Amino acid sequence: MPGYEKYGISVELVERVKAKMKDPVVKERVKTVLNNVTKVDLQDRAKVRKLLGLTSKALGEKLSEQQADNVVRFVLAQKIDPNNALHLIKLWNMFR
Repeated sequence: MPGYEKYGISVELVERVKAKMKDPVVKERVKTVLNNVTKVDLQDRAKVRKLLGLTSKALGEKLSEQQADNVVRFVLAQKIDPNNALHLIKLWNMFR
């Protein structure tokens, strides 16, 4: 079971997002939203919620309140540092 499933994030949602991220235009939109995000940002529930809203809009993916809450809990629990290559590799491995 992938780690994100423990947070109630469905494999179907992850697969849809992965497929959409293969489109270079969509990928650039998402990169623009997440540009300059810091570890502090990713530990702030309100900022993560806002980033999730912007990212889901860029992906054209509508999330229910429960799905959004699950993703926010997952991001906070991972303690992601976007400037730490090991953190990024760990995430990449989780979603490949």
